[in-house]
Amino acid sequence: AIATVGFVGYAPVAPGTAGSLVGWIVGLLLASVESALTPAVVLGVSAGVIGCFLIGVLTSGAVERQTREHDPPYIVVDEFVGMWAVIQACPFVVLIPWLALASFALFRLFDILKPPPLKWLARSPGGWGIMLDDLGASAYTVLVLWGIGWWMNRGIIIN
Repeated sequence: AIATVGFVGYAPVAPGTAGSLVGWIVGLLLASVESALTPAVVLGVSAGVIGCFLIGVLTSGAVERQTREHDPPYIVVDEFVGMWAVIQACPFVVLIPWLALASFALFRLFDILKPPPLKWLARSPGGWGIMLDDLGASAYTVLVLWGIGWWMNRGIIIN
């Protein structure tokens, strides 16, 4: 249930996108209320992302060992955590709808294309390989979003 994010991974079409969508929604909901909360709560939510990542390593690795399948498509905890991490690192996307949509599209693009070194990370053993390439896709997405945010603050991109 954890590795499939409450069985979302069994979606008949695009299970990775479905897992990403759940992570995106959770991230957006938390980011929309975090601005009114104390820094300690925001830190707690960030710790939640890290904790879910580690739980994802354990559970996805266990499923991989049990099924003897390498990174089966129904394991979507990696997409869930990856997308949630993007929103946690870029909470400003909540304020601009097109940027929120771009965060989702960029994450899926990087997760599917796996630019270097993501393919290499995916070859890491067990649950680490399943989770790390999505963390890398998150990092690429965050870099692009922060770049866009920087341009917007410099007046290059106008709302």
